[in-house]
Amino acid sequence: MPAEPESAPLAAPGMLATAAEPSIPGPFRLLLQVNLLQVWRKVSGLRQQSPLLTVLIGLFLIGYAALAFTLFHKGLRFAGGFPGLGPVLLERMLFLLFACLFALLLLSNLIISYTNLFRNREVFFLLPQPVPPQVIFRWKFLESTLLASWAFLFLIAPLLSAYGLTREAAWHFYPATAVFIALFIVLPAVAGAWVAVATARFLDRRTFQVAALSVAAALVGISLFYFRPDAVTDEELETRVLVVLDRLLVKTRFAQYPLLPSYWLSAGVQGWADGARTAAMFFGAVLLSHVLFFGGLMFTRMGDFFYAGVSAVQSRASLLGRWGWLGKAWRRRGPDRWDLRPGFGERLLGRVPGLPADVRALILKDARMFWRDTTQWGQTLVLFGLLTVYFMNLRHFSQQLTNPFWIVIVSYLNLGACSLNLATLTTRFVYPQFSLEGKRLWIVGMAPLGLPRVMLTKFAMTTTVSLALTGSLILLSCRMLQLGWDRTLYHTLSVVVMAFTLNGLATGTGVLYPNLKEDNPGRIVSGFGGTFCLVLSFLYIVASVLLLAVGSPWAGTGQVRPGLTIACWLSFALLSALLGWLPMQLARQRVRVFET
Repeated sequence: MPAEPESAPLAAPGMLATAAEPSIPGPFRLLLQVNLLQVWRKVSGLRQQSPLLTVLIGLFLIGYAALAFTLFHKGLRFAGGFPGLGPVLLERMLFLLFACLFALLLLSNLIISYTNLFRNREVFFLLPQPVPPQVIFRWKFLESTLLASWAFLFLIAPLLSAYGLTREAAWHFYPATAVFIALFIVLPAVAGAWVAVATARFLDRRTFQVAALSVAAALVGISLFYFRPDAVTDEELETRVLVVLDRLLVKTRFAQYPLLPSYWLSAGVQGWADGARTAAMFFGAVLLSHVLFFGGLMFTRMGDFFYAGVSAVQSRASLLGRWGWLGKAWRRRGPDRWDLRPGFGERLLGRVPGLPADVRALILKDARMFWRDTTQWGQTLVLFGLLTVYFMNLRHFSQQLTNPFWIVIVSYLNLGACSLNLATLTTRFVYPQFSLEGKRLWIVGMAPLGLPRVMLTKFAMTTTVSLALTGSLILLSCRMLQLGWDRTLYHTLSVVVMAFTLNGLATGTGVLYPNLKEDNPGRIVSGFGGTFCLVLSFLYIVASVLLLAVGSPWAGTGQVRPGLTIACWLSFALLSALLGWLPMQLARQRVRVFET
């Protein structure tokens, strides 16, 4: 009999089907691929949408990098040119810079991580899906790190390039510095994400609230005590320069604390530039070990804490519920005092004469939306905290101004600083106002106001608020600089004109380039229209400050030409009217198309 063929071994259940099907990527890899594809499509769509604007933004970015590199290079060469003191100044400046940037990165990561993890529709969409919470946290952590760090990278690249050129570093200094920076930005991202999760998880606990407020108050008190200025006489400056310089540098010793990540970065960069590569590699290894340890914890052990934080945030009530003890304290103050009861906003706006009910309702709605968004008022607090530091230093700096030339220079630098603050407010908070209506825009359009009046109401409201804030800043700073009332009035009127122009530019471009699919203001501003608005605002401020300085009746040299002054004023008025009026007119035509 012929031998029977041997039977093939039985395959395990599902083995053949699995071998025939293509491999399915993991959840994290799938999220990464989808988002990278979306980013690529957005970038490709920008070139097709408006090539001219894309070229304009590209030229602006290149121009900024070139200008920043030139200024940093000249400043570093000037500081390093002091005999015997140059290397010490450069070293301390670098340590101080990275220490301050580390603190700012920590705040930025905290705010963005909290919003991205607990106020994001994508998170609420992914949680019910068969995706582990740890995978969701990994992706949002990576996204928050990129959003919070891109501005830091854009700022620090020209500085480090200029520093390497000043120190005549070898070519491998630049890739080594890029590795140091890439490792450094992970640590504030990890710390910011951990604090965001802890805040979301324990915000409603009385102990956490008291501890957070106590720590914040203690840090403010310690900072005021530590950074208080020391009085220096003219005799000490003439006879004891080294002693005075040492007293000034004492205040910066905190930046050289060996356990700070900024110290490891600064020491590594300086060591590589000086040729001490062994020491630089040691600090690089210190950065790498901390990144691997804390980054590994973030990528493997934060899923449960993140899920508990999301559950806690979604189960909380309103502001009054989260801070119930504060609300009760306000209510006990009596009916004649301000309180947080429902209807307070209506009663407050009702006292404004001539304000229609529909306009009042729109203003109240926007104010409540702003207050309920943690990112919005959180970034506002950070911005005004930086301004507080600026004014604290301005008060002491103004006492050293005696030369009329430097008084004029400093006064217009202060005008530029206040104008840039105004541009930050308009670009960050005014531009996304129309887009934040989102898919509810048709409901607003059906209201008795109509979309054109809605746009004008938003313009009037934001102009009033920003003008009140920036006008107060310019008045306060001019008084601190001890300028006369004529110069103070001149700068204040300039800021008033800039406020109308920048608010009109931000409102108009926000309507012309809306993003109705996104509810995150940070992402709306980071889009094409927000970048274009920021570029135009920056160019307008630079041109305006230069025109106002050249046409100033109080020139530092004492030579004033009336013809040049009038020409500069007319150019400033024409430029302001063009950039403020034209976008608003184009936006009014656009909203009429929305209604039809």
